[in-house]
Amino acid sequence: MKIYADNAATTRVSQSALNAMLPYFTEEYGNPSSLHTVGQRANEAMTSARERVAACLNCKPSEIYFTGGGSEADNQAIISAAYFGARKGKKHLISTAFEHHAVLHTLKKLEKEGFTVDLLDVHENGIVTPEQVAAAITDDTALVTIMYANNEIGSIQPIKEIGAVCREKGVIFHTDAVQAAGHLHIDVQDQHIDMLSMAGHKFHGPKGVGVLYCKNGIPLVNVIEGGAQERGKRGGTENIPGIMGLAQALEDACATIDENAARLIPLRDKLIAGLEEIPHSILNGDRVHRLPGNVNFCFEGIEGESMLLLLDDKGICASSGSACTSGSLDPSHVLLAIGRVHDIAHGSLRLSIGEDITEEQIDYLIKSVKEVVEYLRSMSPFWRDLENGTRKHII
Repeated sequence: MKIYADNAATTRVSQSALNAMLPYFTEEYGNPSSLHTVGQRANEAMTSARERVAACLNCKPSEIYFTGGGSEADNQAIISAAYFGARKGKKHLISTAFEHHAVLHTLKKLEKEGFTVDLLDVHENGIVTPEQVAAAITDDTALVTIMYANNEIGSIQPIKEIGAVCREKGVIFHTDAVQAAGHLHIDVQDQHIDMLSMAGHKFHGPKGVGVLYCKNGIPLVNVIEGGAQERGKRGGTENIPGIMGLAQALEDACATIDENAARLIPLRDKLIAGLEEIPHSILNGDRVHRLPGNVNFCFEGIEGESMLLLLDDKGICASSGSACTSGSLDPSHVLLAIGRVHDIAHGSLRLSIGEDITEEQIDYLIKSVKEVVEYLRSMSPFWRDLENGTRKHII
């Protein structure tokens, strides 16, 4: 049996998104900056896509900027908000300890430029409270940036409440919604979101294209120079096929959010219940406020890399954390942030299931993970020490 359970890393491009893209490779291949008819048809298509994305987020088309992905959108949003605040003498930035590295590394860069950064602690369930945010905001705060849903453990933040705190205190609020877009309802007006990032390939669109929503009135700083594209805020010829695929995929996903969640959540919870039968295992992230397709566990006495290789032999594609850092030997910073110790964090498994998962496949996932964990523990001197009492179990 073949199961792709790594949808948090990337998703298959849907047929409808692919169909939306194809004409712009071979027929309507014009540069939207060109004045001739072929170029203007491409420009009209891009304008339509911008309107469709804006409708999905409940914002104005003029507030939508197409980027090369979620990381670029995060970078531009955070740098822009920080510099805007600095012009008014505000150089304090607030985020959390378990953000994506696109956010954390950008904040580190800004620290070197004289900004101060507070990274809020997250509770064991991976949720930051509005009260924490309110307590951290000062008169010098220029920006609060908190992800909508965590890419590793799936915890969903109280975005509307955090946005309300920021709005009341006059602080720009940005959210990295890369994992949330297309899977959770987003309304930037109702949720008091000033800036938002997303990536097409997380909801069955293509790779290499993303969106930055920026509320009118917040000036953007260019991170890519070289042209007047995207109203002068991002140099480079627009990726029209990618933009068309993203718009189609986002529309499709937003239209079926409730239907997909109603189907996925019971299967997700069955998978969680099955894996909890494994002794000395623990679920990471909030049990209720989590993405419909996200399951993340730590298994004591296991190395995540070995588990992934053995699962791959069984036809299962999974992850041991964020795909962006899969080459790192360090334990997940997300798991450390929620209080997992190094030895436990090394034994993590993320299964991110898609809308096409079946109950039979869920049963196979449970059976396979149990077999792999038992096999790896049977060969481990460390596990033997735990079982005979030489070492103490942590979980």
